[in-house]
Amino acid sequence: VQLQASGGGLVQAGGSLKLACAASGRTLNHYHAGWFRQAPGRERKFVASINRSGVRKEYGEDVQGRFIISRNNAENTVYLQMNSLKPEDTAVYYCAADVTSWYSRNSGDWDYRGQGTQVTVSS
Repeated sequence: VQLQASGGGLVQAGGSLKLACAASGRTLNHYHAGWFRQAPGRERKFVASINRSGVRKEYGEDVQGRFIISRNNAENTVYLQMNSLKPEDTAVYYCAADVTSWYSRNSGDWDYRGQGTQVTVSS
């Protein structure tokens, strides 16, 4: 499966953005999905994940209560609604997919990782 993230941009602190991760090559309902982010000079960090059915979700401590992960399997897309954005949320955001695990916080454990989208939050 190929993954392409979109929806990034420049936003002021306190604002919102909604990222999308479109899958192609195979239907997304075969996979659990997740989002990771990487700021300049820092390691890639877990943001959120969702299982195949969309029932189970997990969030990183930094985004808990502000970000919401969701999916629309009919559209082959996973979303990340980001609210109350802070300058420290600035990073390149990547989506990922995995056949067997939906909760690993290590991006290297995920089978597929897509191109990222830049999110910049100004203060």
